[in-house]
Amino acid sequence: MDSFIIVALALCSLMAPVYGDKGTSKARSCSDIRQFYSGKGFSLDGVPQSEISGEHLRICPQGYTCCTSDMEDNLATLSRREMEGLLKEAGRSLQTLLNGQFKAFDGYFLELLNRSSISLQETFTPTWGPVYTQNSQVFSDLYRDLRHYYRGSSINLEEVLNEFWARLLEKLFYQANKQYYIGGDYLDCVSKQIDTLRPFGDIPRVTKMTVTHTFVAARYFVQGLVISGEVVRKVSQVQLSQECMRAMMKMTYCPHCRGMATARPCANYCSNVMKGCLANQADLNTEWKHLFKTLLFFYPFVNFPPSHVSSLSISALYFLPFFSPKVFQACGTLKNGGTSSPGVTESMKRGKITVEDKLGSSSSKMDKLVSDVTVRLKDMQSYWVSLPMLLCSDRVATGTGAEEKCWNGMNRARYLPEVMGDGLASQINNPEVEIDITKPDITIRQQIMQLKIMTHRLKNALNGQDVDFQDSSDDISGSGSGMCADGVCSSSPRLFGPATNRPSYPLPPENKEVKALANQNLPCITIYLLSLLILLLRR
Repeated sequence: MDSFIIVALALCSLMAPVYGDKGTSKARSCSDIRQFYSGKGFSLDGVPQSEISGEHLRICPQGYTCCTSDMEDNLATLSRREMEGLLKEAGRSLQTLLNGQFKAFDGYFLELLNRSSISLQETFTPTWGPVYTQNSQVFSDLYRDLRHYYRGSSINLEEVLNEFWARLLEKLFYQANKQYYIGGDYLDCVSKQIDTLRPFGDIPRVTKMTVTHTFVAARYFVQGLVISGEVVRKVSQVQLSQECMRAMMKMTYCPHCRGMATARPCANYCSNVMKGCLANQADLNTEWKHLFKTLLFFYPFVNFPPSHVSSLSISALYFLPFFSPKVFQACGTLKNGGTSSPGVTESMKRGKITVEDKLGSSSSKMDKLVSDVTVRLKDMQSYWVSLPMLLCSDRVATGTGAEEKCWNGMNRARYLPEVMGDGLASQINNPEVEIDITKPDITIRQQIMQLKIMTHRLKNALNGQDVDFQDSSDDISGSGSGMCADGVCSSSPRLFGPATNRPSYPLPPENKEVKALANQNLPCITIYLLSLLILLLRR
């Protein structure tokens, strides 16, 4: 009997499982994982001094181990928390990039708009004198309304521009006929003649067309950047599933439990884990790319060639001397009783104004800005499907022979399963993350819809159409929090509010991608505005 026991013990020792990296017939010490586990902030109470049998494990392979059930649970929770932290950090980095593009475009746009207003005053005050200063409020109000519209206020641009020309006509008619007594009712009659008598020629129509295209495009371009940042912020806060937590634990900390602390995941193994964990996020890719391709498509639609501006050679004031007699016929004659101070006609004789050369440096600066924005937006297009690769890049095994010695979820060996595709539907056979592909994440589906809505708005903005979409979601009417990194936002005015009530227009077919050439840039919008507004008052 004694000899039988001795033989049995010998056979058992030969058949004992291999432990740790090198394998031994003696239970290995757990000093390494005790130090590692304590360094993660956990108590060492109950942590084994040497390896124990692993039948209790529910995630890691059930060989000999240094991990108890509590340790496995704690490390699983830690792996999910760390993964969610990585996702938030990646999201903040993307938000920072989007915020940088928004601030660059927004800041320079408003800077040129302010410079336009100042230049207008500096140019016309010495030339027109009281004629300009007494009527400057008309232009101040126009600039104010344009700023508010760009910032998202519920303003109808067409009404703003119509009101501008009507008020300007009243003011200039009064200045040109100061020798008469002109009452408010008479001025109302004057403004009503703007469509029939066309005192400013074709300038109001051209102005309305170009300024509308310019500001609708600028307004929705920055709104597209804001919405993009908001989508990133909300998606980055989505909690990972229990199945993802288990997969992350198995990939990240089970090697420590098996005494293989130096083992790094196989590249394809990590890809499958990340593609499974981020399957819902990858479904953002299609609408995200549509949005960014549409943003890149803005330049050719709103670029207004300088030659068009210079073609406005007949200024608004030129028409006034010919307009007054027609007004007298339509609205009645006027009685003397006004002042005899110089009117518009005398002021016009003082000389002409040259403004074309004031914006050269601004144009080159805007071109550089536009080029940078274009490159950045192109780089962001594939963010959601590139995220798994990004998160795996610093953790997988590399170097010669890495594929044969990497951690494959069970041991150090080659990972054999194929890599899954992107998106929820592609994970039906994912060997690492168990996913119910019939139950997509609701939060992410909501953000996909926000991207669709924003792309719809942008496509209409390309045609100068400010369409009121019937969506009351706070995702679209927020204050731009998506552009904030680490919860810190600037105190700039809210960027968008209810759109003006305008008719709906048919969209381009959804199955046709918006194409952008690599050399297309965003328009030099405010340079055009400056030149246009000043040239409208020239001569």
